Amino acid sequence: MDPLQEWTELVAPTLGVDPGLVTATQDDVLDMVRDVAHGVVRPAAPLTAYVVGLAAGRAGGRGEDVAAAVRAALTQVDELLSARGPATG
Repeated sequence: MDPLQEWTELVAPTLGVDPGLVTATQDDVLDMVRDVAHGVVRPAAPLTAYVVGLAAGRAGGRGEDVAAAVRAALTQVDELLSARGPATG
């Protein structure tokens, strides 16, 4: 098992989250983190991931509902990055 999957299998259930939900959205989240780190500033990347998680949690639901909420939040972040333009720093 690779370290990322191993960590997900450990941390997700500890925090009451289905590891399958994390796996279903992890590539999209990691892409967003990369884009924010390069397009804004590095510390904004984990903070944005945290805000996406809060937004998805606030949306409620379980399983596919939460995955859809994560993807909706990621779409909004992508739109903000696109509107913001290239990084200037």
